[in-house]
Amino acid sequence: MKQAEAKSTWGVSRNVFVLGWVSFLTDTSSDMVFNMFPLFLAHVLGVGATFIGVIEGVGESTATLLKLVSGWASDKLEKRKGLTTVGYAVSTVAKPFLLLASSGALALAIRFFERSGKGIRSAPRDALVADSTTSDRMGRAFGFHRALDTAGAIFGIAIAALIVYLVQGWQPVLSPSSFRWLVIIGVIPAVLAVLLLIFFVHEARAGEPKEGKTAAAARGGFDRRFKVFLAIMLLFTLGNSADVFLILRASDIGLCPCLILLMLIPLTVVHAATSYPFGRLSDRLGRKRIIIGAWGIYALTYLGFALAAPAWHVVYILLLFALYGVYYGAAEGVTRAFVADMVPKERRGTAYGLYHAAIGLSLLLASVIAGALWEAVSPAATFYFGAAMAVAAMLGFALLIKE
Repeated sequence: MKQAEAKSTWGVSRNVFVLGWVSFLTDTSSDMVFNMFPLFLAHVLGVGATFIGVIEGVGESTATLLKLVSGWASDKLEKRKGLTTVGYAVSTVAKPFLLLASSGALALAIRFFERSGKGIRSAPRDALVADSTTSDRMGRAFGFHRALDTAGAIFGIAIAALIVYLVQGWQPVLSPSSFRWLVIIGVIPAVLAVLLLIFFVHEARAGEPKEGKTAAAARGGFDRRFKVFLAIMLLFTLGNSADVFLILRASDIGLCPCLILLMLIPLTVVHAATSYPFGRLSDRLGRKRIIIGAWGIYALTYLGFALAAPAWHVVYILLLFALYGVYYGAAEGVTRAFVADMVPKERRGTAYGLYHAAIGLSLLLASVIAGALWEAVSPAATFYFGAAMAVAAMLGFALLIKE
């Protein structure tokens, strides 16, 4: 199979097109369930903010080890699809067990299992997207994938909002029955995603090493630029705590669960609408300026959440969520394309494993810090810290990373 397929749909290869719809269905499922997960923990199980941070951080960070291993394994095996499929399947199997969660400890175990699936699939899937794409369309491919991923989130949030409204209306506290129905219905698109992946995605060989790289060099270590990039990602992620804190903050200033779900729709709409254009723009202008700009938007958004007050929360929070969607649209796909630019093709799986590992390990500490600041200082302190780390990472990226 050639590195980049000759046939394309919507400007991307057939593999990327199908993987986009796999992510669409998976995110439909995940956003139906996990946007309300922090409120389920807080309102139903009575879990505090610090332990919620631990649950999210441990789930993401332990799965990080699997991202590193699965990326390396996909390079060694020269196969991406199998590991990608296993990862999606593990996450799908884990979701129904949320119906049995009766304590914070059990919720932690289930969340870890579900996030482990993401750990298995993420690096091989990103490498498969890169292997299925020519270098001049890398930003477009990752932008397309992130756009469909986020479009699924829009659909999932809209369904979740309808379910919560039908079950409990505008009640300020999430009910157990609302969460139960979200899990039951949310499993369906996850199963469809796995079937789509099994039957319509195929392997794509990485091809020859990048120009100027010998096969021996491709098997060696990564260059200094990639290592500095990972260090800066660690710094940025230290202030990029789990998004559950955005939901907790919205609840903290008076929004009910149904309204919070409705507030998330502008975030995901903007994310989906901007991912593909920003990806294409990075193909022409370069990745560096887009990433620095995205982190600047992130800093402004977190500063806005720090300053949020109940007296003007509805429109203000709506605008903040939309701005956060611009950050996601500009950063996620472009950053992953930048990884592909920096490393030999034969080592993309390992590189994406290291990239996801850097984010995941830092996310554990970030979520614990965020929860501790929330309870020991104030909810606003969590967001001031995140904004400060984003500014520091921007400066490091601007000064230390060359295009």
